[in-house]
Formats: sequence, C-alpha cells, structure tokens
Amino acid sequence: MGIDKSLEVQHCESMAQVRACIDAIDNKIFELLAARSGYIAQAARIKQHVDQIVDLDRVEFIVRRASDAMAARDAPADIAESTYRTLIGASIAFEQREFARLRAVKN
Repeated sequence: MGIDKSLEVQHCESMAQVRACIDAIDNKIFELLAARSGYIAQAARIKQHVDQIVDLDRVEFIVRRASDAMAARDAPADIAESTYRTLIGASIAFEQREFARLRAVKN
C-alpha cells in the first residue's frame, strides 16, 4: 500500500493554503477518532471489571509506538507523545463512562 498523496506536505504560498491543508488533514483525523472511539466503546462492553480499563503497560506501549513512528518520519516525537497521552486520557474517561452506562441498573 502506498502513501496517501493527500498526506504529503505540499509547498504553500499563503496561510490560506496552509489552513486548507490542515483542515483537510483534520477531517481525516476526525474520521479516525470516531472509529477509534467505536473500538473504545467495544472495549467497555467486553471488559468484565472496571479495573481492567486502565492498563499502564498498554498506555506506555502506545505512547512509545507513536513517538517512534513520528521519529521515523523525521517529525517531532514530542508532539506524538503529548497528543497520545491526552488522547489516551480522554479515551479512558470515555471508556469508564461507557462501562458504567452499559452496567447501569435499568428500572
């Protein structure tokens, strides 16, 4: 599978062009975040105990993987680390809410 040409950084002549490219990338990120959240919801359904939600070894694996992937692309690894720590924190909060919602006693 080749690189998605829409993800190659293009030379821009104006801030309008820069912003348009960033907006296009953000739209792809939104789609991916929605899909990722769907899998987080499935994890909340599959896990049997609330203490299974936070897996610190998995968190560190994901953060290292993201940082390494950025470094391999000559991109700032610290952006990946910060972004993924925030993403994982928000995902954990969502999974905890979803876990509780799925197990709420219905009257």
